Amino acid sequence: MADDTVQGELEKLRAENAALKARTARGVSLKVSEKGGVSVYGLGRFPVTLYKEQWAKLLDLADDIRAFLTEHDAELKAKEPR
Repeated sequence: MADDTVQGELEKLRAENAALKARTARGVSLKVSEKGGVSVYGLGRFPVTLYKEQWAKLLDLADDIRAFLTEHDAELKAKEPR
């Protein structure tokens, strides 16, 4: 019976490990900061941290930001993929 328990726990840990690896593979993650803001990690060297209301304003502008990027594509630089 003890071997079944150990084997089950091992499988559970393997599944958790695989889930964590899959989540970090995309490179971007979210976290609540100490002061209650939302931090986005993985975009650059430092996290981008805004409060809830600021994220809501920014997300409301998503279509405008996409249009701006399209409009100014020739002027904008893109980081080379690794």
